[in-house]
Amino acid sequence: MHKGVTVELKATVLGHLFGLPITNSLLMTWLVMAILIIFAIWVGRNLKMIPGKLQAGIEMAFDGVIGYMAETLESESLARRFFPLIATIFLFVLVSNELEFFPGVGSIGIFHGTEFAPLLRAPTADLNLTLALAFISFFTIEITGLAMLGFFKYAGKYVNVTSPVGFAVGIIEVISNLGRIISFSFRLFGNIFAGEVMIAVAGFFLPYLLPAPLMGFEMFVGLIQAVVFSMLTLFFIKMAIADPHESSH
Repeated sequence: MHKGVTVELKATVLGHLFGLPITNSLLMTWLVMAILIIFAIWVGRNLKMIPGKLQAGIEMAFDGVIGYMAETLESESLARRFFPLIATIFLFVLVSNELEFFPGVGSIGIFHGTEFAPLLRAPTADLNLTLALAFISFFTIEITGLAMLGFFKYAGKYVNVTSPVGFAVGIIEVISNLGRIISFSFRLFGNIFAGEVMIAVAGFFLPYLLPAPLMGFEMFVGLIQAVVFSMLTLFFIKMAIADPHESSH
C-alpha cells in the first residue's frame, strides 16, 4: 500500500500492554524518545576540552538559545533554569515532525482483517500527544507565575474587584489563559495532520510529481511548528512572571 494513501484522524490501536492500548503514534513517541536519549548519552560521553565540529556547533547553539532566553526573561539564571524544558520541547517536536518522512514510517505495518495499520505514525498528528504537551506547558507557566510572584500577587492579574471594567478584564484573562491549552494543542496537531492529508491527496492524484516538493515544504513546516511551540512557552512564561503593575502599562 502506498504510504499516506490512507490517513485516519484517530491513531490506530496495534495491541494492548497490561490492558493499556498501544497505538502507532505511541510507538513512534517511544522511538523519538529513544533517539533523543541515545543522542544525549552519546554526546555527553564524547565531550572534549577542545571541541570538535559537532560539539562546537552544539555549544554555539546552546549559548545562542540561552542568550536569547536570558534577554527575553531578563535573567540568565531563569534562562538556565528553563532551558532544559524549552530545548526538550523543541527537540521532541522537531524530531517527531521530521521522522515522519523517513522511509518505512507509515508504509510498514500490519493488516487488521482487510484494513492496513501502519506501525509508526507522527506523534504530533495525534491530538492526545499535542494535548499532553499543551498541559505540560500550561502548568509550567502557571506554576512559575505562582512561584515567582506569590499566590495573591499572581491571582491579582485575574481577580480585580476595584472596578467593573477591571473585573471583566480579569475574567477575559482567565478565559484567555485556559484557551492556551486549545491553541497549543490544536495548532500543532492541525498543521501536522493537515500536512499528512495534503501529501496523501497529492500522492493519490500525482504520485510521481507532487509528493516530493510537498514533503520538503512539510519538513520546513515541522521545523517552524517546533520553534513556535517552544517560543510560545517561553513568551508565556515571561508574561506569567511579569509584575501585574508593569504588564498593565
